[in-house]
Amino acid sequence: MIRFLAAAAALIGLASCAGAGGAGPKTGAAAIPDVPPGEIAEQTMRDVTRTLSADEFEGRAPGTPGEEKTLAYLVERFTAAGLQPGNEGSWFQDVPLVEITGKEYGPLILRKGDETRRFDYGSDWVGVTYRTEPRIDLKASELVFVGYGIVAPERGWNDYAGIDMRGKTAVILVNDPDYDAKGLKGTFNGRAMTYYGRWTYKFEEAARQGAAAALIVHDTFPAAYGWNVVESSWSGPQAYAGGKVDGPPPTLMNGWVQKPVAEQILAAAGQDLARLSAAAKSPDFRPVPLGITVSTGFDNSFRQLTSKNVVGILPGRERPDEYVLYTAHWDHLGRCTANEAGDDICNGAIDNATGTATLVALAEANRAAGAAARSQVFLAVTAEESGLIGSDYYAAHPVYPLDRTVGGVNIDALSLAGPARDVTVVGGGKSGLDAYLAKALRETGRYATPDPTPEKGFYYRSDHFSFAKRGVPMLYVDGGEDLVKGGRKAGRAWAADYTQHRYHGPDDEYDPGWDWSGVMRDLQLYYRVGRMLAETTDWPNWREGDEFRHIRDESCASPGGGC
Repeated sequence: MIRFLAAAAALIGLASCAGAGGAGPKTGAAAIPDVPPGEIAEQTMRDVTRTLSADEFEGRAPGTPGEEKTLAYLVERFTAAGLQPGNEGSWFQDVPLVEITGKEYGPLILRKGDETRRFDYGSDWVGVTYRTEPRIDLKASELVFVGYGIVAPERGWNDYAGIDMRGKTAVILVNDPDYDAKGLKGTFNGRAMTYYGRWTYKFEEAARQGAAAALIVHDTFPAAYGWNVVESSWSGPQAYAGGKVDGPPPTLMNGWVQKPVAEQILAAAGQDLARLSAAAKSPDFRPVPLGITVSTGFDNSFRQLTSKNVVGILPGRERPDEYVLYTAHWDHLGRCTANEAGDDICNGAIDNATGTATLVALAEANRAAGAAARSQVFLAVTAEESGLIGSDYYAAHPVYPLDRTVGGVNIDALSLAGPARDVTVVGGGKSGLDAYLAKALRETGRYATPDPTPEKGFYYRSDHFSFAKRGVPMLYVDGGEDLVKGGRKAGRAWAADYTQHRYHGPDDEYDPGWDWSGVMRDLQLYYRVGRMLAETTDWPNWREGDEFRHIRDESCASPGGGC
């Protein structure tokens, strides 16, 4: 998917942030080194993307024969690129998962008095469980409209105020309350989504409140994707983090309903979805019991499995115990909802065979350039599509200490729209890494453009977030929308077409007619930024006041902290 989050002014000349009072990374004195262009092979990008997205890889779902093929191929390509096994002589880091597959879904049955309404699974609603139980039965659970489902004391906000949710089902709006604001000022950062707007948070909060179930109302604009994406992503096998999970027990069921279905449900309760949605934008909003019960049920099969992150390293020549990261996720959805032609393999060519191919191509280029001063780690993570599980597991159990990890670049779903004059950055203006990107942009004759869709919350939807929330500065750079051929109109049209017709569907397939020239320009940016970080003595930090600054400062100030 194309991401657009950059503030051009913030990217120009932004220096690394010095820690206060001796805390935080050692920053500010080192100049950003000059880095010549890398020898990056387009043929590598073509070959690896085509291979990983072939039908015989079956969509690269964790725990399938497609994973086995993917791991074997990545080890082959990482070895040929000159990488060394990065986990104490092994290429792999084990990631425990549990896979749950729902089946024999009943309808969603709504009752109010003697009136009954039925909604079909797939076309009207989807749902899963995070519990390893063979049968889920949600019986006559009272529906409660809880607005955006947010509890944020620091913002004076509590959508669950005054209600006991035990045994009840929360009906929740997607995104956060000011997603449709004109600017970036507001209780929840205005138009820019916060983590409170992510579905992951909403389901976690419903569980903390003791709810029996949670249903998010799908709306294409604030969700940033259509119902087809929800249906294909939330049907079939679902992978979750294995082992002991901190926090309260999960709900019986988490799911989504189409907006027209939610409108019907609220109308049956004598309420209006539009009116309640408007009321939910106020901190004075309180939950609204709907006087309707919901019931459904489905069977589950489940299995414990161990997936794998793939870790390769190019050791540094001077400071091998300081690390720069390149990350990309190798997984995709596997088998999914079939298209009109009957194809049910979600091949994930763009998302994210292209990003995984980039790891190989950048490894080749850095090996050809010779060892950098710092070590460079190439990390292909699993289970991103299941909620950033592989990257979160690595960040929680790092092979290389996070306080010895300088920062890095995450690569997810490259743009095949052709060369662009600009570049888009998810989370621009947050850290001293922006100065490195600004220099690379100047040297390649490109520019950053402000984000036209910050309400989509891309910052919380890829693997860089797993590291950022633990203090490690990470860049997430993608191709721009100001195309050399066709300008912004053409760039937006390509992005819209991909999102509507291919994203998380069977039609995200390799196309031998793709124009790779824009991708190769983007790869030069990734190469330069990573190589600059690997050659400098600088330790970039988050900007003062950023949500992750104190985490990094505390990490670096701890006894034995490397940065």
